[in-house]
Amino acid sequence: MSETLEPTLQNVLDQTSLKWIFCGMQDHHVVFLGYTTRKCPRISAVDCTYILVTRDASHASHVLQSTDPAHNLSDAFGQKFSKDATKVNGFDNLYAMEIDPTSAIQEMVEQSDSNGMMGSMMQDLAFAIPGVDEAMSFAEIMKHVKSMEYSVIVFDTAPTGHTLRFLSFPTVLEKALGKLSSLSGRIGPMLNQMTSMMGGQADQTEDMFSKLESMRAVITEVNTQFKDPEKTTFVCVCISEFLSLYETERLVQELTTYEIDTHNIVVNQLLFPKQSSNCEHCRVRQGMQQKYLNEAHELYDEFFHIVQLPLLTEEVRGPAKLKDFSKMLVTPYKPAE
Repeated sequence: MSETLEPTLQNVLDQTSLKWIFCGMQDHHVVFLGYTTRKCPRISAVDCTYILVTRDASHASHVLQSTDPAHNLSDAFGQKFSKDATKVNGFDNLYAMEIDPTSAIQEMVEQSDSNGMMGSMMQDLAFAIPGVDEAMSFAEIMKHVKSMEYSVIVFDTAPTGHTLRFLSFPTVLEKALGKLSSLSGRIGPMLNQMTSMMGGQADQTEDMFSKLESMRAVITEVNTQFKDPEKTTFVCVCISEFLSLYETERLVQELTTYEIDTHNIVVNQLLFPKQSSNCEHCRVRQGMQQKYLNEAHELYDEFFHIVQLPLLTEEVRGPAKLKDFSKMLVTPYKPAE
């Protein structure tokens, strides 16, 4: 049995080969924690980027990208972000972006030749496609892979179900394009003939398959990088309750299935009541949290860095408060006596 790993995210900073860092929480927070406090567990994605930037001596550029349809980066930084990478106020090397599937699809329809009723029909059809959020997020990843203008890309991910669909998207798409590619030799001539009969150019089909093959190459590269522990890691974020711990285990198991590295768990909103406190509710709540925190250590101590963060008395919003909060990710929190 190995010694307990350091309870910080310093290992993420020390691993300079990382290109993709995912930070994610669990589904049940959406139901039980409500809009404001729900942001608190996911704040580690913002802070993870913050400490990367403030401690990166190379001054390389980093981008924080939200893949959650219910974005909160703008709220966390107190600055409006959009689908385009925007420099975060007060930084020279930190950018943020919030992907909006709705506007992305509208742009695609506008850029196509479709208009009027046909354009509206295409737009309605696109919105109805299962997994359109994941597809738009993945399209942004493909752009990053082609350009790689940022040294590190941190993803503020959606709840577990959405995130797992997003992470499985490259494999599903790669297999689908592989099948299309294998069929191109058989159906290509027939499509060329049909295109000519309809007044189109015969080489349009070949051009289409060529573009699909190029896309497949990029997707394969994304898949390869996501499965490389030297380039990709996933930081799990949870609270010390049964449902959250259960969802975290499910997430860890699924990430293992997808061959995506994960070795950090951030446990947020922990209570540390003072010895002199007469708050019975606080003591009972702390006892429950300690029970599940012990279970987390039993499950993950050998292979995971388990970071413990306290429940705060105020929201973490704006660069100054983010900076203070991020210190607890690299230095273990010690409650006041």
